[in-house]
Amino acid sequence: MIKKEMIAMLLAGGQGSRLGVLTANVAKPAVSFGGKYRIIDFALSNCINSGIDTVGVLTQYQPLRLNTHIGIGIPWDLDKNIGGVSVLPPYEKSKKSEWYTGTANAIYQNLEYMEYYNPEYVLILGGDHIYKMDYEVMLDFHKAKKADITIACIPVPMEEASRFGVVITDDNKQILDFEEKPEHPSSNIASMGIYIFSWRVLREALITLKDQPACDFGKHIIPYCHKKGERVFSYEYNGYWKDVGTLGSYWESNMELIDLIPIFNLYEEFWKIYTKSDRIAPQFISSNAVIDKAIMGEACDVYGEIRNSVIGSDVIIEEGAVVRDSIIMNGTIIKKGTVVDKAIIAENCEIGANCRLGTGDYAVNSWKPDIYRFGLVVVGEKSVIPDGVGIGKNSVIYGRTTRDDYPGGNLASGESIIKAGER
Repeated sequence: MIKKEMIAMLLAGGQGSRLGVLTANVAKPAVSFGGKYRIIDFALSNCINSGIDTVGVLTQYQPLRLNTHIGIGIPWDLDKNIGGVSVLPPYEKSKKSEWYTGTANAIYQNLEYMEYYNPEYVLILGGDHIYKMDYEVMLDFHKAKKADITIACIPVPMEEASRFGVVITDDNKQILDFEEKPEHPSSNIASMGIYIFSWRVLREALITLKDQPACDFGKHIIPYCHKKGERVFSYEYNGYWKDVGTLGSYWESNMELIDLIPIFNLYEEFWKIYTKSDRIAPQFISSNAVIDKAIMGEACDVYGEIRNSVIGSDVIIEEGAVVRDSIIMNGTIIKKGTVVDKAIIAENCEIGANCRLGTGDYAVNSWKPDIYRFGLVVVGEKSVIPDGVGIGKNSVIYGRTTRDDYPGGNLASGESIIKAGER
């Protein structure tokens, strides 16, 4: 029988609905980040940098791009004969077939995969956070405390604590109580959704709670284990960690990469972030181009002006075009004379000539005010914007639009054009 000390189970099936049209056709962990990467690269790179060579990636929502990106795991050195990376979608069982309905239910449905490796410990991860963490140090903490479960936690501002599951611990870091997204939190120590379980404890809890609808770690498994008397500890992490679950946090964490001394450094030799990289064509920057504080992917052609922006691979910025405080993803073209201010433009879009994106005053988005609320112009993938139109702040465009979609040549702040049938 194969025996691994610790295997990782990476939950990457989420839709990421708070990212709006950015995740209409792609799972959140496969969304581009930092001009070159996809969000899932950070968790996968952390695994291999921490010496974990067996990773199960649980996929569900729009998995094609994620599966293609991961492949057999070559960029992360996870193409192993024993172990390596395995993509684990829901599948038809002999009795019934069912989708993953909660984080713990997804893990339960892959009990056989875990049993095959018979690990001592199982590391549970989300595939949608930006951070660097040595899971081996967390495992050493787990062993030193003789813990059954260790939860990675991070201090957050007290006013934000109600967005998270928070823990209350004693002086020995043993968890005394949990509060799941409390209205009036008693603590600001928030769970990061990263857990190490001793295999015996995880297996027993998953089997016991297998019929719990939408079984979830934070809501069901951990409270069950705690009540049963298992030793649950908080491992406090103080590095950079960003949940890029909203358009605001996604934009902000990309912008932080461009700071003169970035608080999250992508270039450290001792903790590399690996990714699948297909393009080897060089960038071309025209003699008339102006670039001030930017990250740029391979194969870009820049003839215009870029300031404080993150530019993906294969992007074309034509002459006279100006891009400021924006994220432009792979394969997009910004045509002549267009000015883009504070926008997120997804992959393979075409932005016409002499357009103005991000004009006017802020207005509440009339379609989905809870999602589009950061003053950004958001353009979904493969969208087309015609020449010469103005687009206000806090607006969203998705699909092939024509001049007729813009009354008087403008889309007012807070308005939306959705032509691609967002799912």
